[in-house]
Amino acid sequence: MGTGGELHSSHRHRGEQGYAQDMQLRTTDYQVKPRMNKPVHRITRRAILPASFLALLSLSGCGGSAPPRPDELRGTPYNRPLEKPDFVLNSSAKEPFTFRKDTEGFVTLLFFGYTHCPDVCPIHMANIAAVLSTLPPRVAHQVKVVMVTTDPDRDTPERLRQWLDTFNPSFVGLRGTLDEVNAIQQGLGLPPASVYGEGDDYSVGHSARVIAFTRDNRAHVSYPFGTRQTDWAHDLPELVEGKWNTR
Repeated sequence: MGTGGELHSSHRHRGEQGYAQDMQLRTTDYQVKPRMNKPVHRITRRAILPASFLALLSLSGCGGSAPPRPDELRGTPYNRPLEKPDFVLNSSAKEPFTFRKDTEGFVTLLFFGYTHCPDVCPIHMANIAAVLSTLPPRVAHQVKVVMVTTDPDRDTPERLRQWLDTFNPSFVGLRGTLDEVNAIQQGLGLPPASVYGEGDDYSVGHSARVIAFTRDNRAHVSYPFGTRQTDWAHDLPELVEGKWNTR
């Protein structure tokens, strides 16, 4: 596969060690194709994950680790902060979006995924949206969520906008060629997206990590698949208030 990762079955992920050896990412993050007998379902307004499932997800986590101290962020820290990239892609409104300039002054959560994703993408988006809806406006309005599609063939601007609106209308959707998107991902230490399967029900392997850029235009932490709503609720105010450097 070229990244040094092992190919796993549905709902598991391939590690990013070959692309981010100096970042000490603590979990494996690569989403791969579902089993062939489990087709990828389209996400619609009526197919969003039920609240009971999200509640269970928010309570789940990896056991055995000590809870963080109150002054700690719960994301995965980078050894060296990542500089916010300066790229331009088209938004779902079919207008150029200059990532660094158009997110200046915000805590920006950057994610690469696709709307036909059966698990990682809707769960990440639903958890972040749920937490933002509970935070004080002075905090929530300082957070910008940007999703770059790794499936530009199926994720038309209209499809991308409709899908993101089911979570939060403020979420930004960006599109580019797969080569453009992969170049951005590799510059951030993420593996390139890869297509698995044929026909309309193909799947896309992609990173499952959300990168959090703070107002200093750097990313000090990232968030793997499995990050709980309680973790987002703890960290987002800290990131907004500039306490990202307390670790």
